[in-house]
Amino acid sequence: MTIKRKSRDLNQYFNLRESLVRFLREDIGQGDLTSQYTVDENLKSSSQIICKSEIAVVAGLEEAKIIFDICNCDSKALVNDGDIVKRSIGVMKIKGNTRAILKAERTALNLIMRMSGIATDTKRFVDIVKTVSKDIKIMGTRKTAPGLRYFDKKSIELGGGHSHRNTLDELILIKDNHLAVTTSIQSAITNARLKAGKNKMIECEVSNTKSSIEAIKIGADIIMLDNFTPEMAQKTISYLRKSGLREKVLIEISGGVNISNIKDYALSLPDMISIGSLTHSSNSIDFSMKMEHD
Repeated sequence: MTIKRKSRDLNQYFNLRESLVRFLREDIGQGDLTSQYTVDENLKSSSQIICKSEIAVVAGLEEAKIIFDICNCDSKALVNDGDIVKRSIGVMKIKGNTRAILKAERTALNLIMRMSGIATDTKRFVDIVKTVSKDIKIMGTRKTAPGLRYFDKKSIELGGGHSHRNTLDELILIKDNHLAVTTSIQSAITNARLKAGKNKMIECEVSNTKSSIEAIKIGADIIMLDNFTPEMAQKTISYLRKSGLREKVLIEISGGVNISNIKDYALSLPDMISIGSLTHSSNSIDFSMKMEHD
């Protein structure tokens, strides 16, 4: 299951721009006092954003360009979002009023650093999984910082991953808390199908081989093997394959997946492996901006 990113229309662009304006307001407050008191208001400068990490998948340049545009600065990306860059490589040039550049600096850098961190971590997982199968998708989850979901999910895609549902209305996902307040997997899936019809996919979290079989036979489109060990996942998927149920469902592995065990999980050949840490625990990539007089 992959929710494809739609091409951005004008309204989406305006929404993005409004988000970036809010980010700028949060950082600027009533004004950049330091620049006002130390930099001539008519001074023009050039600057360059440079990667300070050994290697990274760069992300956030499109957003940074909009930030500088909001502040009436000209900018040019020197590489593309999704490119791999190394230490000391320049990724963007900026020209304009010096105060304006400094006003936009931190917001632009913060987004680039966060988005590049997520994209870089995603690529690490994707590259490992590809050694097992090119068909297994690395998925981002809804474990994103409020207000940053668009940017986090885009970063995952730039790193070669895919997006799970972005909002609660995109997919019916029956999890343990839903099952805790319903009578059974059967009733949960049956009621969901009855009310949603065939237009929405239904995914159901399962805890063992028995519940996996039950969910598939009742009609789940996707089953989520949640917090399975690699050995449990291999055993369950192998059983489903032998019993002729594997081809009837998409299988997602979720919970407890990290860089050291991702290959073990991939060996069971699921369709998807979702990793919450990509958006809640990725380390930012270090970028800095160097100013020059024009």
